Amino acid sequence: MTITVEEIYETASMILDQHLDIRTTTVGINLKDCIDSDFEAFRKKVHNRISSFGRRLVTEAEKLEIKYGIPIVNKRISITPVSLIMEPHAIHERFVEMAETIDMAARDAGIDFIGGFGALVEKGMTMSDRVLIDALPDVLSGTERVCSFLNVGSFRAGLNLDAINLIGKMLLETAKKSKNAIGCAKFVVFTNAPQDNPFMAGAFHGVGEGDFTLNIGISGPGVVRAVVEKNRDCDLTGLSEIIKRTVFKITRAGELVGRELAAALEIPFGIVDISLASTTAAGDSVARVIEAFGIEKTGAHGSTLAVALLMDAVKKGGAMASGNVGGLSGTFIPVSEDAGMIEAVMSGALGLDKLEALTAVCSVGLDMFAIPGDVAPETICAIIADELAIGVINNKTTGVRVIPVPGKQAGDIVEFGGLLGSAPVMAVNPFSSADFLKRGGRLPAPVTSMRN
Repeated sequence: MTITVEEIYETASMILDQHLDIRTTTVGINLKDCIDSDFEAFRKKVHNRISSFGRRLVTEAEKLEIKYGIPIVNKRISITPVSLIMEPHAIHERFVEMAETIDMAARDAGIDFIGGFGALVEKGMTMSDRVLIDALPDVLSGTERVCSFLNVGSFRAGLNLDAINLIGKMLLETAKKSKNAIGCAKFVVFTNAPQDNPFMAGAFHGVGEGDFTLNIGISGPGVVRAVVEKNRDCDLTGLSEIIKRTVFKITRAGELVGRELAAALEIPFGIVDISLASTTAAGDSVARVIEAFGIEKTGAHGSTLAVALLMDAVKKGGAMASGNVGGLSGTFIPVSEDAGMIEAVMSGALGLDKLEALTAVCSVGLDMFAIPGDVAPETICAIIADELAIGVINNKTTGVRVIPVPGKQAGDIVEFGGLLGSAPVMAVNPFSSADFLKRGGRLPAPVTSMRN
């Protein structure tokens, strides 16, 4: 596919007025060949691999920002799931030391976040997986840039409740060890996790990938909102077509930058993730797009239909523009990172139950929401299990990034700062599911998994 420079200039007003940007350039790096029985030699190889390539990424990305005038907000790295490469060194202290090494390498390279400190445990857990989960409170509270994930289910494997049952306690520990529970914001638990996701905290370098790959995450909720507001009288079919055409242009711009950056780095180009990703900046809110459809406040009845329409149009526009669309590709609905979502929660229009309903049609799940710090660990596990069951049964990616904040109750506000914004603490159903969760085991895969 030929992409002309002229097409990029069509997006000038989007960049200047509507917050269009390349949200992240994420290089996936294979670390399996760094494994060494000598742990200190292993750490040195990992540090050198990440820091040297990270510096190249930052340098080349900055050149393209100047060339095309499109902001590249984040330069990031994802690595081989750490539980795989740490199997010869599956000791709590060594997981913490490896996290510190990875964090230092990212800092030395000028990388914003580095993802992949996690495990694939949809059918069971190895000793390395269990030690990693046990070490996460120290890892997430003791590092600045390291992000972690667990994939605990898929439509083919079902849902690993034994793994989920370890997460509630881990998150409460992490919250206590980090200021404002910020360590929890760097952890996400998935079902059907895509291996080419460029966004944090869930990015990791897939086991089916080569040594390096470049994945691009673009965003443009402000752009989409602007065209929706200009077309208030069209029906849903017309509205979908307008969004589709807009996302087509956004995706073409992202692919041009991605392919040129990959060529400069001399690595394969992977995918463009076309997710609409919110920030706290004015005009950069997915919730405001939903409200521009005609919903008075996100969370009102009709919001699920609106998100479904938006999701479908975004995917169609991206698929029309590129043969390399991947990752999550849809729309995020984080609470703390979206000014409209924050306002919806504070006004009472949006509660946890409705937020879960919206995730049945969005591309991610329950994202960046705060709950009281005295919630029982079993309740946290149940919130996670409910959300991930949606993904297993419907063969879609769902994830949870929940932040239990010590000392806070429903209605309080927690300030995270920067990209992570602020979160109103959401009320949680007070009744227990502990007896159900302690059964453990695995939710069987749905019958749709038998497609061969």
